[in-house]
Amino acid sequence: MNNLYNCVIVDDEPIAREIIESFVHKTPNLVLLGSFQNAVEALNFSKKEDVDLYFLDINMPEINGLSLAKIIDKNTHIIFTTAYRDYAIDGFNLNVVDYLLKPIAFDRFLQAIEKIPKKTQHKIVVENSEFKNDFLFVRSERKMIKISFNDILYIESLSDYIKIHLDDQIIVTRETISNINTKLPQHLFLRIHRSYIVSILKIHSYTNEFIEVSNTALPISRSYKETVLQKLAEM
Repeated sequence: MNNLYNCVIVDDEPIAREIIESFVHKTPNLVLLGSFQNAVEALNFSKKEDVDLYFLDINMPEINGLSLAKIIDKNTHIIFTTAYRDYAIDGFNLNVVDYLLKPIAFDRFLQAIEKIPKKTQHKIVVENSEFKNDFLFVRSERKMIKISFNDILYIESLSDYIKIHLDDQIIVTRETISNINTKLPQHLFLRIHRSYIVSILKIHSYTNEFIEVSNTALPISRSYKETVLQKLAEM
């Protein structure tokens, strides 16, 4: 399966989270965006980031996994991870991808991943091949500002706002980093962290931990590292 899925883990047991985290890091087409001990934290996070897949425990305090599954975006895939068989019928009534019983074996984990419906790639290909302009407009200071792709050094997330760092100025606009990422040509820009997108052309140097752009060292997060380093190595 060649599709890449941004995922989060929601489980109130630290050991359970660590096990699933290790499985995710060993699965090439999964990108771990976050790991949370309760549903409230995960829900707040998913409002700011594009999450494709939840690994979701059921028996949790405050909001349990079943309740969370009913309110998250219907296009988000869910794999339940629980120690209780009793919720299996409820889970499948919610049209989840799979229902994994703890302790979870890695081969069973991979079977669940294979059940995820394939993401269509057509839209992405069209967008990347049909960028008719070399710029975009963003709203800042009550006006629409034209920004050339070639002028962007990197983009920094500030919750519901982003800072677009240019050669000679910084533009702040109300936008999420995930949304702005869809407006950028992917052959020119690279997301390296939940908070950073860099211009590939402006990269001065990089290590396994950082990318240097205009004398600024930007961190490569663990969840993006494999994808980032692979893409840079192919250039």
